[in-house]
Amino acid sequence: MPSAKTVTTNFFWRFFERSGAQLVTFLVSIILARLLEPSVYGEIALVLVFTTLLQVFVDSGFGVALIQKKNADNLDFSSVFYFNIFSCAILYGLIFLAAPYIAAFYHLAHLTPVIRVLGLMLIVSGIRDVQQAYVSKNLIFKKFFFATIGGTISAAIVGITMACLGFGIWALVGQQLTNVVVGTLILWMTVKWRPRLSFSLERLKTLFNFGWKMLVSALIDTGYNQLRQLIIGRIYTAKDLAFYNQGYHFPQVIAVNINTSIDSVLLPAMSAEQDNRKRVREMTRRAIRVSTYIMMPMMMGLAVCAEPLVRLILTEKWMSCVPFLRIFCITYAFFPIHTANLNAIKALGRSDIFLKLEMAKKMVGLTAILITMNISVMAMACSMLVVSVLSQIINSWPNKKLLGYDYLAQLKDMVPQIVLSCVMGTAVYCIKFAGLNDLATLVLQIVAGISIYIGLSKLFRIESFEYIYDIIVKLFNRKK
Repeated sequence: MPSAKTVTTNFFWRFFERSGAQLVTFLVSIILARLLEPSVYGEIALVLVFTTLLQVFVDSGFGVALIQKKNADNLDFSSVFYFNIFSCAILYGLIFLAAPYIAAFYHLAHLTPVIRVLGLMLIVSGIRDVQQAYVSKNLIFKKFFFATIGGTISAAIVGITMACLGFGIWALVGQQLTNVVVGTLILWMTVKWRPRLSFSLERLKTLFNFGWKMLVSALIDTGYNQLRQLIIGRIYTAKDLAFYNQGYHFPQVIAVNINTSIDSVLLPAMSAEQDNRKRVREMTRRAIRVSTYIMMPMMMGLAVCAEPLVRLILTEKWMSCVPFLRIFCITYAFFPIHTANLNAIKALGRSDIFLKLEMAKKMVGLTAILITMNISVMAMACSMLVVSVLSQIINSWPNKKLLGYDYLAQLKDMVPQIVLSCVMGTAVYCIKFAGLNDLATLVLQIVAGISIYIGLSKLFRIESFEYIYDIIVKLFNRKK
């Protein structure tokens, strides 16, 4: 059973890993956005629709099942490892053969070799997946830090170099492949686990009983998310998709960083406590309070600073992404409530409920897509706000019975963070009317936002602020 200190320490290692990786990726994306045209980004997004969908077969199902299983041993891990290698080889064969048809669907024949080369990520991911599950299961996220940072920096060098040399879309392909290959190599060298020459179909079946529901849930979720991009790329233009994706990317850099950190640590920690419902409830509540305290002001700040930020770092040619950026900031601000609720359900072994929730949410989402797809790209983006609110209610519904922690109680726990973020956002937005240049405006907005949020937190003695502050002080004193 992991101690609170172990969970917290691993959260910070995971958070630093994601923060470092996202920071490097963010800086590289700025450089590449200046070097490459928006249409190039749109084309790579079209390819990633299919590779991302196939990636779900690698990243979901058995990996989560290994983490959730209390007594998973080397035979379990080895069986999943060999199965992954076999299935990934088949998946790559499928995408290799389908590449010309995918390119023809978009009327872009030159994407065929791009799809085939980028598809190689599936093979590498099959090797990496079990190592990742082992790291998560044993709460040794320090290993992730070095693997992710090494892969991200290497990918940055390759991507920028290829873009400067005029490789166009292949610069983005090289960046993606280098990231996953180098990250996998470092993880393989630093994690002690190695597969044994053993395989058990019975163990695989046991894991499959839990994992197949998680796999189907992930396929539904990923397919739904990628469907929007597929429709935009097919009905509208690659440039429209590029603006949509760039607006999506900015808040995603922050939100996924925090969300992945919480998700990676919370699931194994909750799984270890799965027989103690009261403890799982406490962990869920703490996760919602702390993560929204961090997420809300970041999303609010990014939304109000969008115009000078985009103009300054991406140049005027990307300003059409600003409205999308603001919409996705609001959507991502409430992501912690999804993560905490779903992790509690997974930790309790209720993958059946998890699957039902995904089906219900995607029915709502598909309805929104069908209503808005022929209106405009902006209408499709706005519909995500409505779907997000409804999804919060759906995700929290089972925990009213499982944990005695309903949606209204969860919303009440988020109220202080929401109010503080809105006050801070209003004050920061007013700075734009001072008539300063973009750099001065942005710097002043960031400094003012941080000062106001922390100042109000101390003034009103916000519980989440005191909790985080106490943890940081303790960690600092221990290091000292």
